[in-house]
Amino acid sequence: MSALARIRFLRVTPRKAMLVAALIRGKKVQEALDTLSFNKRYVARDFKKLLQSALANAEQKGGMDPDNLFIKKVTVDRGPIHKRWRARARGMAGRIEKRTSHITLELDEK
Repeated sequence: MSALARIRFLRVTPRKAMLVAALIRGKKVQEALDTLSFNKRYVARDFKKLLQSALANAEQKGGMDPDNLFIKKVTVDRGPIHKRWRARARGMAGRIEKRTSHITLELDEK
């Protein structure tokens, strides 16, 4: 049995989120929490919240032991892109793309 937690429409680029996801993929929950606590990347706090949410889901719904849990799967998908415009030289406009991510984290027992 597995526990799932999901963040949708997170205002961080998927590329930056994938770097943090690679750090915690396959690790035990406590080891992943320690890794995220000391990581300097901005998105690491969102991953930590997501991991704590998945841990609470596992304890609440599945009745799983938190000491035996590990991160089975972490996926980072592209969300919608917010398009903005910025004034440029000679009356032109430059496009600014503010990217979003959907992150899914799945825990399982060993």
